[in-house]
Amino acid sequence: MPASSTAPTSSTAKLVTIRKRADFLAAARAAYSAQRGLVLQARARGDAEGHRVGFTVTKKVGNAVVRNRVKRRLREAARIELSETARPGFDYVLIGRTATIDREFERLREDLAKAVCKVHMETNRREGAQAGRDRRQDG
Repeated sequence: MPASSTAPTSSTAKLVTIRKRADFLAAARAAYSAQRGLVLQARARGDAEGHRVGFTVTKKVGNAVVRNRVKRRLREAARIELSETARPGFDYVLIGRTATIDREFERLREDLAKAVCKVHMETNRREGAQAGRDRRQDG
């Protein structure tokens, strides 16, 4: 078997998931974007490692079977979309909503793409404002 067929591609790459509560809480304090099918929270960790992804769905959405279905849909959308749009060193937390269950998958992917774009713009704006404050303090 050729070596190239065993190397993970962007469509088959495994997601690195967030496991620790502290990381989820840190993302909750950072930039977020609410879309119809999901809520995305994102934060820059400050290192150059790859991106990580976390998933959460509250009990309001439904029973365990429904919540797991929502997480599977979010996981697949994240695997596809974040392989192209995620920034290294970022943590992304996707929060499932009731609308995630019945949302057409292409619309869910579009929601995620819009949310990622929005949080990256907000992060850039915050970093620019911080750099401006630093320059004023130094001057």
